Amino acid sequence: MIKRSFGRKVGCSLLTVVLTTLTIALSGCSSDKAGDSAKVEENTTDTVVTDAPASTDAPASTDTAEDLSKLIVGIPQDIDGLDPHTSTGAGTREVQFNIFEGLVKPDENGNLNPAVASEYTISDDSTVYTFTLRDGVKFHDGSDVTVEDIKYSLDRVKGEDGEEPLVKTFAKVDSVNIVDDKHVEVVLKEADSDFITQLTVAILPASNADPATNPIGTGPYKYVSSSPQENIIVTRFDDYWGEKAYIKDVVYKIESNADAIVMDLEAGSIDMFCRITTTQAAQLSDKFQVYEGTTNAVQAMYLNNAVKPFDDVRVRQALCYAIDPAEIMGFVSDGLGKEVGSAMFPGFTKYFMPELNDTYNQDIDKAKELLAEAGYPDGFEFTITVPSNYTQHVDTAQVISEELKAVGVTANIQEIEWNSWVSDVYTGRQFEATVVSVDASTLSATAMLSRYVSDASKNFVNFNSPEFDAAYAKAESSTDDAEKTAAYKECLTILSEEAASVYIEDLPQLVALNKKFTGYTYYPLYVQDIAKIRPAQ
Repeated sequence: MIKRSFGRKVGCSLLTVVLTTLTIALSGCSSDKAGDSAKVEENTTDTVVTDAPASTDAPASTDTAEDLSKLIVGIPQDIDGLDPHTSTGAGTREVQFNIFEGLVKPDENGNLNPAVASEYTISDDSTVYTFTLRDGVKFHDGSDVTVEDIKYSLDRVKGEDGEEPLVKTFAKVDSVNIVDDKHVEVVLKEADSDFITQLTVAILPASNADPATNPIGTGPYKYVSSSPQENIIVTRFDDYWGEKAYIKDVVYKIESNADAIVMDLEAGSIDMFCRITTTQAAQLSDKFQVYEGTTNAVQAMYLNNAVKPFDDVRVRQALCYAIDPAEIMGFVSDGLGKEVGSAMFPGFTKYFMPELNDTYNQDIDKAKELLAEAGYPDGFEFTITVPSNYTQHVDTAQVISEELKAVGVTANIQEIEWNSWVSDVYTGRQFEATVVSVDASTLSATAMLSRYVSDASKNFVNFNSPEFDAAYAKAESSTDDAEKTAAYKECLTILSEEAASVYIEDLPQLVALNKKFTGYTYYPLYVQDIAKIRPAQ
């Protein structure tokens, strides 16, 4: 086991002096609060397991067999819905991963394995995907999964009777056809050799009239109940077709007060919390194991390209020149994390372009020159709106605010509740700038790039580039993998050169787990596989 000391750094940079003037001061070089990210790693098998520093006053263990039958997982926010076809939050998906399954399902190594389907074939022209229904798959209500359920689920996602698709990529589905009682085919309007990545979408029973209040899936855990802003409770599904979960009952407890995370871990009111900060890791007793990985997401200061002054590419580029990702990582996460220069994280090695990290090396004079050209020789003032329960994002905004002072730009920070951020910033697009992380929902480049298409519903930064739209369309229509990859990389280059936003890093992900449990596994997507966690005894 590799051990890491999560102590404080000193002498990070000259910001050590100026940051003491912040309204919410940073302690040393990282935060005292809990972090999270809205979320494929270079090698997910290289997960590092670290021991938290020992504490001499840690209470003696009083674990019993009964204690190990339940796991309490702290999560920073409530889920945004129970229906897997309509909910969008990354935090929601990490809970739903344990309840629902698609025809295929990702594993910890980034492979897509058959799930509700036992196997599949793809036609030579990449337009017809044919799936074989796995024997013995049951829904949580005890009913058998049928090909009718598969057709119902996929039709629902692609939009029926002229409705808009619930998932945009399903607009390319021409039809979903039942071949016989064991086979279903998905016919595309155009070739797409990557469409298999979209078929992780949940298979639901056709008989369930209201999945938003009565969620029924096929996963290793089944839904029991939920209390808004309090918890979501699931229990092991003993008729699960695959490997059964180890822990019988799981409670996802809403921990919206970031300052209480360490206290609640130590007190035993939660057993696990993902994305703690390095400071919190250093505060934990030896009752806890701290796992280290990355979030597989892109943290950036996302700019609303439709509002002044960010409708001017020169202003956006100036901000990119003004900030230093390494300095930000030094303060926010003790230097952990990986720099990104565009809208792709390093773990997605097929598409990640490390050379884009050097598009904007910090250059204060260049930043000032661009601002003057754009008509802002004396700088300007704007607001960074940040969800208050994501502390690493708040801390990042604080460092950015200090760095921008060097080019005469004043960045005010407005912290708001998560639900308000979703409604006002993400959905309503009523913001100037925000700091969050954007994740991939599937193992496809489209998951990160489709949101930048000019008319995309998820294009909350209002990026509008004919060159990007053309490159993306070329990638989508290509059946040659090399050509498709090159087109996606062209998209990434355009996002970098046009400074769609100020790209910073893939944040570290530190997971605290009480040592009475073991088996935490990192995935190349923003999920938590609770079924793999087991009693340590």
